[in-house]
This record gives sequence, structure tokens and C-alpha cells, in this order.
Amino acid sequence: MSVFRRRRKRPILMRLLELVWPRMGWRRAGRYYAFRIKRLPGTPYSIACGFALGAAVSFTPFVGLHFVLAGLLAWGLRANILASAIGTAVGNPWTFPGIWFGVLWLGSKVLGRDMPEMNFSDLSITMIFDQFSTIGVPMLVGGVPAGLVTWVIFYFPIRRAIANYQHHRHAVRVKRQQVLAEERREREAGVANSNAEESILPIGDVGDVSDELTIPDPATAQDERPSATVTQIGQAARESKV
Repeated sequence: MSVFRRRRKRPILMRLLELVWPRMGWRRAGRYYAFRIKRLPGTPYSIACGFALGAAVSFTPFVGLHFVLAGLLAWGLRANILASAIGTAVGNPWTFPGIWFGVLWLGSKVLGRDMPEMNFSDLSITMIFDQFSTIGVPMLVGGVPAGLVTWVIFYFPIRRAIANYQHHRHAVRVKRQQVLAEERREREAGVANSNAEESILPIGDVGDVSDELTIPDPATAQDERPSATVTQIGQAARESKV
């Protein structure tokens, strides 16, 4: 059982509504996805190429297979597969009508066909696959050059942004390591100085200790012994005369 799994699963209707309008809002959702892209592991090329592939695949009429196509292309070009999945968010219910109408117009011009007579709001997934030869093929032909242009538009800015972010993050990490190493050296130097001060006694203390301990001088002791012996002999001679 996954720790990060929701306790209560969201209904399918709520998931579909969040695709149309994110619960956190488009601005916050955009910042969230930008943060996720920057934090992805990999080189600037792999992340930028993966996201650009996902955005480019969104211009093809194969709705429902964008994740698979973007993942296969990312695997073949050694790009980040997770970034390619995030890049497919460029194609969403808000942008699909404009993308489909644009690639249909471009594909019709490339094939030399007339633009099918329909309203902007009439184009749907069902119509694309029901009339694939009339609508799907021009969309596929127009989606290839549109996807290439989209890849270029997303690849270079994202690669530069990822490179700058990773360089800044590496510089901050190195600076933090240097600060921690300097603090560690200062602590070690302080401990060494305190140990050295404790091991050496002050000069005044040594003098006090020597004053408290009185050691008799051997020469003085020897001089005192004969005088005491002579005094005792003289007293004994006087007593004998008496």
C-alpha cells in the first residue's frame, strides 16, 4: 500500500473537471508544473527535449495516445520520459479546439485541398476518427510541421532555464558546504585551544605550590646536628664535675 495514495479516491467526474479547470487555478498550476520540471533529475537536454516532445505530440490527432507516443519518442531520443508526459499537458480541453483547427487548415493547404466546411466548435474527437480521410489525414499532415515548430519553441528556452537553475543550485550547494566546513574548522580549533589551556598551569600557581611545600636544606640539617651533640656533651661534663 503506497504511503502517498489518497485515503479517499476522487470521483471520475471531479478528475475530468480538474482537467478543464484545475482546482488550484491555472496560474498556480503553471507554477507547480514549472517547479516540477526544474526539479526533475537529468541533464538540461533530456528534460527540455522530453517536455518539447510531449508538447509536439499534442499537435497530432491521436488523442488518447499522446502519452504513449511521447514516451516512445523520449525513449528513442534518450530524453526524460516523465518530462514528456508533463509536456503533453500543452494539449488540453482548452487548447485542443484551436490546435485541431489550425493543423487542419495547415494540412489542407499542404495537400492542396479545400478547408472542410465546419464551424470552429463542431470539430471533435468523434468527427476526427469518423471522417479520418477527410479530417484526420489533413490534421496529421499539418500536425508534423506544427509539432516541429512547437518542439523548437519549447526546447531552447526550457533548456536554458534548466541549465541556469541547475547551475545556481550547484553554486548554492557548494557555498553551503564551504560555510559548514569553515564552521567545523573553527569549532575544532576552539576545542584544541581550550584543551591546551587546561593542560598548562599558570606560573603563579606553581609558585604558590612551592611555597606551601617546605623542603629542608640538607646543609642546614647537617650544621644543626653537631651543635646539638656538643651541647649535650658539655652538659654531661659539668654534671660529672659537680
